[in-house]
Amino acid sequence: MSEGKAFLPSGRDVARLLPHRYPFLLVDRVIEFEPDRRIVAVKNVTLNEPHFTGHFPDRPIMPGVLLCEALAQAGGLLVKGSFHGGLSPEPAGEDVFLVLTGLDNVKFRRQVVPGDQLRLEVTLTRRHRPLWKMHGVATVDGQLAAQADLSAVELDAERARAEGFPTGGQAAQIHPTAIVAREAEIDAGVEIGPHAFVGPHVRIGRGTRIQHHAHVDGHTTLGEDNQVFPFASVGSIPQDLKYRGEDSRLVIGNRNRIREFASLSLGTEGGGMETRIGDDNLFMNYSHVGHDCRIGNRVQMANSTALAGHIDVEDFAIIAGLAAVAQFVRVGESAFVGGGSMVVMDVPPFCMANGDRAELKGLNVVGLERRGFTAEDLRALKHAYKLLFRSKLRVAEAVERVRAEVPDSKPAAQLADFVAASERGVTRP
Repeated sequence: MSEGKAFLPSGRDVARLLPHRYPFLLVDRVIEFEPDRRIVAVKNVTLNEPHFTGHFPDRPIMPGVLLCEALAQAGGLLVKGSFHGGLSPEPAGEDVFLVLTGLDNVKFRRQVVPGDQLRLEVTLTRRHRPLWKMHGVATVDGQLAAQADLSAVELDAERARAEGFPTGGQAAQIHPTAIVAREAEIDAGVEIGPHAFVGPHVRIGRGTRIQHHAHVDGHTTLGEDNQVFPFASVGSIPQDLKYRGEDSRLVIGNRNRIREFASLSLGTEGGGMETRIGDDNLFMNYSHVGHDCRIGNRVQMANSTALAGHIDVEDFAIIAGLAAVAQFVRVGESAFVGGGSMVVMDVPPFCMANGDRAELKGLNVVGLERRGFTAEDLRALKHAYKLLFRSKLRVAEAVERVRAEVPDSKPAAQLADFVAASERGVTRP
């Protein structure tokens, strides 16, 4: 082989790249290869092929299912070569093994008989590990014999090792009883447990675990390393009579824990078409996030808490058990809503609210100290709290006093800005 020329395997080199062996190795040679794009291989059809013994022995015809298998094997070579940047017979590093998961739009146009040379051209149409989608065309002398759209998934790492394949990566692990739509995009390292359901428009990021009997549907995107516990409902249809089936979304970040029977709804046309959840949040048993809500990072929603639609919950907020928040309310950063509270107005950041119609109970001092707020921060917040909620000043005047009297305190300015921007009204002592 001349220097700089790409290696194109044939014969034994093909057998080193594919796990198939006689009589099921259906690729003889690769004649063209473009990583991440296409491959062209050939299969010489001979009379001594074992399937001809029983498949119309007086008039031997290569079975259509084997034409598809030949395209799939060429596709396997395309994936392996794309994964390693070339078709070296001894690829270094992590290896990849595929299983065929689907054949769509299959068409047969010409019989393939002994003496024909089958030209197998496979083009990569979509790559989202561990899923691969390809289009294959088999021709003889320029005439179309068969074509098909192929779907494949990387073989589960544990199973690959059990069968003797060397593998350094961890592909998705999907339990046989789980129902996962073919169109769903499942990243490497995802675990989907028994009897779980994953809908066709779902995207699940690396390392996320969907436990048994969990339900993930709708146009839902889950980031990396999330945990969805049994019987949780993620991406459910909004509980809003104005919802008309629009393709709204639920977007979830990374490392969230969605516990048993929690429910997270899609957005609606009336609220921007999207419910959005950040990172590192905890949704305990029976908690509910309604349509078009926006949840920040490190938020905790305790058991049986309920958010109506169009609610903003900022970073580090805690909503204790059995609390309910009315639609269009904002809950500020590091706010604490007490158990059983009924919240109908905005809860300012850094504050505590509690009661049947929630009232402010002061600053969330314990929570702020746990976050590392300094004594100076707390003094500034206490002064701002007195001006905003304990004085008889009008809101605009109190806000200006806070900005003037504690100008160097970012938390105090944040509290004042929140109160000034409130449209629904602020929960007060």
